[in-house]
Amino acid sequence: MNSHMGPVLSGFEHVKRFWDSGRSAVIAKVLPGEFYVSRNDEYISTVLGSCIAACIYDDARGIGGMNHFMLPGAKDIKDIHADDLNCRYGNWAMEFLINEVIKNGASRSNLKVKLFGGGKIIRAMTDIGVGNIRFANAYVQEEGLQLVSHDVGGPWPRKVLFHPQTGKAQVKKLREMHNDTIEKREVRYLHDIESQDASTDIELF
Repeated sequence: MNSHMGPVLSGFEHVKRFWDSGRSAVIAKVLPGEFYVSRNDEYISTVLGSCIAACIYDDARGIGGMNHFMLPGAKDIKDIHADDLNCRYGNWAMEFLINEVIKNGASRSNLKVKLFGGGKIIRAMTDIGVGNIRFANAYVQEEGLQLVSHDVGGPWPRKVLFHPQTGKAQVKKLREMHNDTIEKREVRYLHDIESQDASTDIELF
């Protein structure tokens, strides 16, 4: 283990972390269906297509986390209520993250949320990204959480870099790769989408 790596909170030992010499920081990489919560001075990163990542944090106490999920049944849903049955995976992903952040020292009243993803990148499928976005917004509203910023929708995959201690997030919109490639990857639940060499600028949220 690199000496720079701080201790990992219980339950998140399986998440891959690596030392990024360019940033002089540890980055924990969240794959589809994974979560990561940290109070260390490190980053959490993920790449999203139509999936959603919620970054939830308490910057007063210096702790936060990120999830990465999609709703299998969210196609063509016009009116989403977060407690609908087909939203159960999204509900679980949000509740699990919130509970873990609170369990490790955050105060629920301080929680802030940033939402990313929900792009329309699979032409062959109805726009599941929109269903994912609608769910995430409905959840935040119904739970009375504070949505600080979001970057959702549009035709791009995104790479998100989140600093859980401060809540700062950077988003890089990835240029369309060969469309077939990214579609196939997303259909496999976005496995192995890696940082593309995108010439786009990074935006702060």
